[in-house]
Amino acid sequence: MNGSTSVHKMRVGLTVLVATCLIAIIGYVLAGWSYIDSLYMVVITIFGVGYGEVNPVEDPRLKLFTLAVIISGCSSAIYVLGGFVQMIAEGEIQRALGARRMCQEIKSLSGHAIVCGYGRVGRNLIHELAHLGVKFVVIDRDTERLAAAERKGTLVIAGDASQEEILQQAGIERASVLATVLPDDANNVFVTLTARELRENIQIIARCECPSTERKLIRSGANGVVSPTMIGATRIAHQIACPTVESIVENKHAFSRVNQDLEVFGLRMIEIDIHEESIFVGATIHDLETSGDGATVVVAVKRAGGEVIKNPKMCDEIRGKDKLVMLSHKEDWSPVSDDVICPSTNLAMPMVPLAI
Repeated sequence: MNGSTSVHKMRVGLTVLVATCLIAIIGYVLAGWSYIDSLYMVVITIFGVGYGEVNPVEDPRLKLFTLAVIISGCSSAIYVLGGFVQMIAEGEIQRALGARRMCQEIKSLSGHAIVCGYGRVGRNLIHELAHLGVKFVVIDRDTERLAAAERKGTLVIAGDASQEEILQQAGIERASVLATVLPDDANNVFVTLTARELRENIQIIARCECPSTERKLIRSGANGVVSPTMIGATRIAHQIACPTVESIVENKHAFSRVNQDLEVFGLRMIEIDIHEESIFVGATIHDLETSGDGATVVVAVKRAGGEVIKNPKMCDEIRGKDKLVMLSHKEDWSPVSDDVICPSTNLAMPMVPLAI
């Protein structure tokens, strides 16, 4: 059975029913009845009201015609009703089969993630989980949201995630992690408490909006607490504070700030102006990077005309008046003056080809 079959039945039944009514009205009119009497006769005949004939039906041919109208009209009406009932039943059956199938799939999961909440954060979270190939189950009380998720093939459970039976339906005893990303901090605390009581060793990651809730979530059993607001602010600050390659080349303050971050890893970013008479003119990026111990990388090249080449190719040629931004270990570079930093002697070894 499918929905198209029931709709087809309804269409066929309605077509026959309408045709029967029209033919019956025409037949009674031809028998000398008025249009209103003919319509009334057809309605009470087909729908079995049985108020009696409007006019006497004494002609045997008219009686046979009326019998045909009753049989055809009632049969088509029952056919339409049957298609309608079938359509409703099919929907319920499909819904029950879908729920059963989903329940079986959830029972077969192991090491999956349980996502409590299918709001803005929850949708983004499961999108990333799907991209990473992580299996997951979504719990939410909003059936409309879950219906949209289910149409995309997502395993869903409708209910309150703070209830033990709902978490058990989601397979918390087999799950590896639970993420509660509900918009209300109190609900996230309740979900965390319930999940920790049901499973002591499951990893729980909770969302919080208020900084003071973080301690409560940790005490409730959360292994990690994430604040989308703080993450968003950090990302914005990162975009503001972290320069692009172009700004590194142009902005001395940005250049210094990047070097401060690189100090932690024992690295340093060096800026070199290539003069027209420099020994490096005519050499390639490959020649420059391999002239030392291989620990030097050219990050960017700014041409004399202002063009900035990010991640230059090994075959790119160094020209006079170029500005090179290079990354290397701090010990591979030595200061020559207060404002000039030159490569170590290893880096200045003769290269092939060289343009003096």
